[in-house]
Parts: sequence; structure tokens; C-alpha cells
Amino acid sequence: MTHESTPFLARPGKVIAVHVNYPSRAAQRGRVPEQPSYFLKPGTSVSSSGTAIVRPKGTELLAFEGEIALIIGRRVRGIRPEDGWAAVSGVTAANDFGVYDLRSADKGSNLRSKGGDGFTPVGPNILPAHSLDPTALRVRTWVNGQLVQSDTTADLFFPFGQLVADLAQLITLEQGDVILTGTPAGASVVKPGDVVEVEVDAPDAIGAPTSGRLVTPVTEGTVEFGVWGARPQVDDHQRTEAWGSAAAAGLPAAPPTVSLTDDLKARINSVGTATLSAQLRKRGFNTMSIDGVRPTHPAQRMVGRARTLRFIPAREDLFQSHGAGYNAQKRAFDGLNPDDVLVIEARGETGTGTVGDILALRAQVRGAAGIVTDGGVRDLAAVEALDIPAYHAGAHPAVLGRRHVPWDVDLTIACGGASVQPGDIIVGDADGVLVIPPHLIEDLVTDAIEQEREETFIAEMVAAGEGVDGLYPMNAAWKDRYHSWQPKQ
Repeated sequence: MTHESTPFLARPGKVIAVHVNYPSRAAQRGRVPEQPSYFLKPGTSVSSSGTAIVRPKGTELLAFEGEIALIIGRRVRGIRPEDGWAAVSGVTAANDFGVYDLRSADKGSNLRSKGGDGFTPVGPNILPAHSLDPTALRVRTWVNGQLVQSDTTADLFFPFGQLVADLAQLITLEQGDVILTGTPAGASVVKPGDVVEVEVDAPDAIGAPTSGRLVTPVTEGTVEFGVWGARPQVDDHQRTEAWGSAAAAGLPAAPPTVSLTDDLKARINSVGTATLSAQLRKRGFNTMSIDGVRPTHPAQRMVGRARTLRFIPAREDLFQSHGAGYNAQKRAFDGLNPDDVLVIEARGETGTGTVGDILALRAQVRGAAGIVTDGGVRDLAAVEALDIPAYHAGAHPAVLGRRHVPWDVDLTIACGGASVQPGDIIVGDADGVLVIPPHLIEDLVTDAIEQEREETFIAEMVAAGEGVDGLYPMNAAWKDRYHSWQPKQ
């Protein structure tokens, strides 16, 4: 079987990239895809080995992603996954570069952030697909000679044949088109002066065929972005995404989170917020309620982990740079997961809406547990008609920009007079909303359940005609009677 390679020379008609395909990358990002999803890169983004990539002036987060590129060998439409690999003529190395500073302008398209000239180096050589096992390939990436990515295709979420067949259900793939098949863990940020190399090989095949190293030096741009389009902007969320972790980005680590199991949620839901508040007070926590908010569903309980969104006061130039496009507000709602409660810092400003029916619906579709804002809500009747519980400071018809600029997500905020950190436990009912530090929740709920059991006994005694002196709270004699009462319940 021959493994003779040929140089990659052509400019493809289409470059289609897969978002997440390696388990190692999914573990790093904290989300597992149910089905493959894609984005397009322009043919003009393709460059060859040795060609420098220019980090645009004024940007910070140029990130590499070493990948295996599939070269489509014939026109194909409407095939089955088992026939998809046969439509591939060759494989080679690729680097899916992106500038995270421009993601806010893309609304998920990745066009500006990943479509720049030279942002898709491919090559240097193509290995013939017919001589390769698609489940036995390896991709590796080096930065300045240090190995930073290494993974194989043995356990991809979506095998190569499935990707080809999935795309070909709606899109005619033509000879020379390129499919970028995802990147493993280890993708991160590079800076001018760095050199990135990617290699694809088949280490267990006869002769260990290789694409050769795809070499990309990084240089600094000299031309500023014009004011006629969205300009670069970054926040700590984008820094974490680009670097691969908060620690790699030099940011404080996120506080530990508690697993909200069904059992724990049931125990939390078995006691009222008033009881939980009393237990917090016993522990010296006196400012844990989010004040001034009212529920859309007073009879519905809300329990979840805090995710946070912060608005700053409106300012025209800042709204122009941070309010348009895929801004922090939209990213916050798009990033919600089951058991998340989005808590919004709006400074108690009720003179505009901070959430409306579309974003509330997005939170519901994402499986979030609730929304809390100390600001206004738009489209109140429509928000009340949704299943997701929301707590707000009042209705207002105005749009966001009248009073707020969406600024950043998943950091410590203030909401309704309470400090809220990502990962805090948020509990809401008709009495209000509480913030519970996650390290307290187990003991707090255990003691709250016992408190309510005691209060049930006290209520029975009062109903039977007993006075409250010595009973509420219980003295030693009443404690003895309580302990005798318990086994009978």
C-alpha cells in the first residue's frame, strides 16, 4: 500500500470547520456536543507552510488550533456515513487560527474572528486517504518547539465518514473542498515572534507516513481597525476560552461548585427560604437575600447555581463598542446550562429592561433553572407565560441601551444588595431569593430540615392550646417532649 504524498497547492472552494470533535477538547470546554456543528471559512483564509500569520493590530487573543484537514476528492451529495470516507482523497495538517477579540462581532458565525487572510494554513503535503485508516491518525502541535497538542482519531465524537455524509445532506461537496475536523485539548494563545507547527501522521502504518510540519510564524499587524465596523474587545470569558483555562490566562480560578444532584435539590426544596435564611443568620451571614425583586411564578420554586452578568451605566461610546453584536448579555444567555440561574447586576435601575421574552425563552430552552435581575424586565406578560421562573424589580418597555451597557459575565457581582459569585447556590420562592455559599449548603439544608421538623411540632402544640413561653423556642423540657414525639411521625 503506497503512502506517497503530494504537495498541497490549490485554494479550496469551501473550507468547512467542525466546532468540537475531540473528547479532550470537550472536557476542556466543559460541554459535549450532541451532533456535529460547523462554520465556514473563506478560501482566501488558506495559506501555505512558511507563510506568516498577522495578528491584527490592537488585538490580544490570537489562538491556534492544530487540526486534521480532509480533502474532498470528488463531487458528492446525499451519501451515507459508511460511504463518506471514500469521498475523501487525502488528509493533511491545518491550523484553524482565530482572534477571540473579534468574536463579539460575529454572533457565532466566526467570519471575522477566523476568516482573516492567512488564518487557515494547510499542508505542506497531502497523504492519500485510500492508504490510511481514518481511526488511526494523529495530530500534534508545537509552539516554539514545545509539544502542546497531541491526540488521535481513535475516539472522535463524529468519525470522518459521518462528517462528510452529514454535510452532503444539504451541501454539495466539490473536489478540493476542505473539512477541518476539530482540534484536541491544548489549543491556546500565541503572540508575535512565536512559531506554530502542526503535523498529521499515521504512526502505526507502514512507513509512518506524515504530512510534514506545517510551519506558521506569527507577526504583528501595523494597521488599526477602522471605525466603520466592530472593533476588537475582550473580557475574562474570552480570555479563558482563548487560553483554554482561567489559570492559563492568568485569571483567578473559579470557586469550587457543588453538584446539584436530584437528592440535594429535593432536600433544598423541602424547606422554605425563610428557614434557610434563619440558618444563614445563625452562621453569621446576614446579607444573603436579593432584595427588591418579585417572582413571575410565586408558587414555583427555583434552585440552581449562579451564573452572573454585569451591566454598567449607559454611555454612548461604550455601548457602541460593547452593546452591539454578540455582546455579554447574549453570551450569558447562550452559555446557560441545566441547573444554572442567571443573576444580573443592574444596580437596581428599573428604568429599562434587562431581559425580555426572547432571551428568557433562550434560557428556558437551554434548561436553565431561573433568572434573577435587580433591574427591569421587558415583555412581562410574555415572560410570565414561560415556564422558567424569573425574579425582577419591575416592568419597563425600554430597551437595554437607555440605561445599561452589557459588560462582562461570570464574575462576582452585586444584585439586590447581595454579593453573588458564580457557583453560589440560588434559592427562590414567594418569600424571596437567597444566595448560599456552596460550601455551606449541605450542613445548612440538614439543619434547616431539622428546624422545620421542630417547628411542625411547635405548631401542633400551639394548635392544641399550649402557650409559646418556653415552647418557642423550646426549653429543655419541651426538647424532651419533642424527642419523644419524633419517632411517632
